[in-house]
Amino acid sequence: MRQPIIWHNPRCSKSRETLEILKEAGFQPAVVEYLRAAPSTEEIHKTLTLLGIAASGLIRKGESAYKDLALANASEADLIAAMAKHPVLIERPVVFHNGKAALGRPPKSVLNIL
Repeated sequence: MRQPIIWHNPRCSKSRETLEILKEAGFQPAVVEYLRAAPSTEEIHKTLTLLGIAASGLIRKGESAYKDLALANASEADLIAAMAKHPVLIERPVVFHNGKAALGRPPKSVLNIL
């Protein structure tokens, strides 16, 4: 059985809860601490395609970096580039499994791709 991959932030309660849900479902997911190993622009673009959302749906608008970088009216490409350069802007967690992706907001929503 292929194991899921989770873009995880151990300091985030939703991310920890999602990881626990995956383990309770019998998985041992590959954990990617995306703040330490930031995804590339290509990985973010692919993730957006899998999620079926625009970059604005994956970016954390409440982060100070969002305001500091004046991203409110940024283009899709600029938002993706900003997330790659400043991974704290990426909403978490994101789970990948069998060619699908889900945003763990709420955490149980990831069960739909398992």
